[in-house]
Amino acid sequence: MKKINTLLSAIFIFCYAVSFAQTTETSQEVNTPVQSVIIYLYGAEVSQTKSVTLSPGRNKITFTGLSPKLDSKSIQVNASGGVAILAISDAINYMANQKESNRIKQLKDSVTILSDGIGQNNNDRDAYVTEKNMLLKNESIGGQDKGVPIAELKLAADFYRARIKEINMEISKLDKKNSTLQQSLTSVNQQLYELNAKNNQPTAEISVLISSSTKISSTIDLKYLVTDAGWEPSYELRAEDIDKPIELKYRAKVFNNTGIDWNDVKLKLSTADPSKSASKPDLQPWNLDYITTTTKSNLYGKKKALAYEQAPSYQSGEGYIQNEISNIDQAEFRKKQEASKPRIEFVEVEISELSAEFEIKIPYTFPSDFKPYIVDVTEYKLPATFQHFSAPKLDRDAFLLARITGWEDLDLVEGEANVYYGGTYVGQSYISTRSADDTLDLSLGRDNKVLVTRSKVKEFCSKKILGNTTKETFAYEILVKNNRKTPVQIEVEDQLPISKQSEITVDAMETSKGELDALTGKLVWKYNLQPGEVKKISLSYAIKYPKNSKVNIQKTQKAMNARFL
Repeated sequence: MKKINTLLSAIFIFCYAVSFAQTTETSQEVNTPVQSVIIYLYGAEVSQTKSVTLSPGRNKITFTGLSPKLDSKSIQVNASGGVAILAISDAINYMANQKESNRIKQLKDSVTILSDGIGQNNNDRDAYVTEKNMLLKNESIGGQDKGVPIAELKLAADFYRARIKEINMEISKLDKKNSTLQQSLTSVNQQLYELNAKNNQPTAEISVLISSSTKISSTIDLKYLVTDAGWEPSYELRAEDIDKPIELKYRAKVFNNTGIDWNDVKLKLSTADPSKSASKPDLQPWNLDYITTTTKSNLYGKKKALAYEQAPSYQSGEGYIQNEISNIDQAEFRKKQEASKPRIEFVEVEISELSAEFEIKIPYTFPSDFKPYIVDVTEYKLPATFQHFSAPKLDRDAFLLARITGWEDLDLVEGEANVYYGGTYVGQSYISTRSADDTLDLSLGRDNKVLVTRSKVKEFCSKKILGNTTKETFAYEILVKNNRKTPVQIEVEDQLPISKQSEITVDAMETSKGELDALTGKLVWKYNLQPGEVKKISLSYAIKYPKNSKVNIQKTQKAMNARFL
């Protein structure tokens, strides 16, 4: 019986041990760099992978050193080996100290040394000032009733003069030393700001609770979305001549301000919206309407947000600039910080309904410093037809346009383009995809080999008063010349005024067979000019209005000029 009880006890202890082993939770912290990133126009999806050894029972794996700007709802975890993921949680760790680069450590050490030097000099200066005040307060030598011999008075005067002179010289030396140290300290702090160095930055942690029946090696894949990252398209257009194809270089300006550096990461750029709902899509009515011409200026007027963080102010509270630095110096330093603070505007752009994704072949590094870094996306050789355009009333130059068909397959996003023609930089243009047309017009800048002039023909201009009506006649001559060795197609535009009052009438007298849009008053002439050919356009019209009325018969533009007071 005793043996049976002993056996039962052993079995009970064994079962309890097995049960305890299965319910025991082991914990381990892992720190792994970012392996790959999908960067959206705003936001990014970060991927990290780590192989861990799991014990039987519950295992708590905590990923540390993550971006504090992660979206908790976007966390995705996969684990290999047939284990079960029981729970996922995240938290912000304000006590973790991020590893700093050697350069930042050296600069911070320099800040400490310089601040200590300034503090020591200020202590010495205070001691000299105190001694000087004591000497000045003890200038009474013999009291009021008893005189002092001349010899003693001379010795005392010599002593006071010599000592105060020494004190003033030492104070002057200390002030000069402090001025030099202060300049060095300001420079170091500005360099720290340029490197985006901050103190005690928090990091995020993601804890994954995993259940395993056996000891096993498992690979954990972690993905999550972060804010304060994104990309902007940047294009480079190169055209050698009008008989050669256009080279379009598709680039992206990528910024990272997530608080974590991305070093040698695999990169994808996407035009998708990661914030979209997971619910099924519903088609909305598609209303056709006239397209309003959108320029760069009014595009960038639609500011959605201004995403920049407050610049780190390296003051006494953060262990950098100490209290000994004057308020003027601190104010000046903060002013310089504010002026150099990186700014990013988020504007509305139109993209294709089906999002595009670009896989970048080589890894890139993006420090978390809020600065834009250029990424080469792809290149295109685009066949194009070239056409010149001129509105001599507004600009005396002719502009070269490249017309590209089939651009819908290029996955372009609206953005600025640096334009080069004939190997020379000609300026900036703007690629706008807001068009239902299958042709994309790209401006290649001015072409000084196509001359356009517009001059007033004074002998045909007049102003007459006929009874109660004033009649003014205007006449212009437009000359278009092709100085190229090849034919060019050119479109010339001018306009007639449009009357908004029944008492004001406009009579087109001569338009040289230009195409007139009656609603806008726009006149268009289209020519195919041979090398050296000149075309002459005559434009004249008359305006009639009541004699005693003032009419804006001259169209003007506004400009800024200096005014001396």
